Amino acid sequence: MIRDLLRWGKDQLASQEISGIDAELLLAHTLGISRMELHSKPVDLAEDGARVKEEFEDAIALRLTGKPTQYITGEAPFRYLTLDVGPGVLIPRPETEVLVDEVLHNIAGLAEPISVIDLGSGSGAIAISIASETSGKKVVHVVAVEKSDEALPWLRQNIAKFDLPIRVIAEDVATALTGVKCDVVVANPPYIPQSDPLPTEVAEFEPEIALRGGDESGMKVPIAFIDSAARLLKSGGFAAFEHHESQVDLMRQALAADFTDIKIHYDLTERPRFTTAIRK
Repeated sequence: MIRDLLRWGKDQLASQEISGIDAELLLAHTLGISRMELHSKPVDLAEDGARVKEEFEDAIALRLTGKPTQYITGEAPFRYLTLDVGPGVLIPRPETEVLVDEVLHNIAGLAEPISVIDLGSGSGAIAISIASETSGKKVVHVVAVEKSDEALPWLRQNIAKFDLPIRVIAEDVATALTGVKCDVVVANPPYIPQSDPLPTEVAEFEPEIALRGGDESGMKVPIAFIDSAARLLKSGGFAAFEHHESQVDLMRQALAADFTDIKIHYDLTERPRFTTAIRK
């Protein structure tokens, strides 16, 4: 029955050019197991077959409306974590995992204690990854800044889920933490140019406030984040910003006044994905 259900689900999603992996994730979630377990161990549906079939069919129907799989299951993988997500918060992307790698590499060379501020934290993917992966290795104090009333509950829920001492500041990045100085600022700000088309499942379901950069270049919001980083960082402090592949030169220009050692970094598909710099 499991194979038949999975085949049916994949066929349904294929009609809308949706990956069959989504069917595997939805079925595994319905069964209460991991996707790997779905393929690696037998599943007995003797007593639960009707429920599983009905819930899986409902999940596939939702996915066919464009609703992201992560919003249906209520969770999204990110590095070594499984974060809680839902409407109102951006779904963390694999590309951002590389940004976290670079920040952790920088933190490894800093003297303790180390202060890190994650601007526009959303689900907390970046802040929680940094806090959890440095725990027991370095004394790192992490602050997560987020202004969205819709995203904040998810941020707090994920911090509580992993029981980490991350401080949450519910405020706009432009005014948050007045008078504070830190060692590291990291951000995945909204940066998508206004005219760039978005897939239906992104445009209709994920929060625009976490996606669009505010003008045709997509740089209005990132520039505000850069200005905040310049205010927050100590001289010699490290900054890392995710951005659109079209914004390489614009990022260099925006960073030039207050930062040095500006470097472009590439994601796993060899696209320019984030920029790092050192506060003058």
